[in-house]
Amino acid sequence: MARKLFVGGLPYRTTNDELRDAFAQAGEVVSASIVTDRETGRSRGFGFVEMGDADADGAISMWNGKEFGGRMLTVSDARPKT
Repeated sequence: MARKLFVGGLPYRTTNDELRDAFAQAGEVVSASIVTDRETGRSRGFGFVEMGDADADGAISMWNGKEFGGRMLTVSDARPKT
């Protein structure tokens, strides 16, 4: 079963592929997407990564509070949209 992770603090120039590659270091990535502004198409500085349960735990411990592209990442389980 895949778990969705919230990834905050991303550099605005980060691409979906760069996000996928970074999290692939912790295990198999099912999907990776960066949230963009609807009007401008620019990154909003956060995204979501979907991974298997065991890999997701490893990714959280590997990336939460770590520097990526000059910014500190916040990685946690994604909360459902309200």
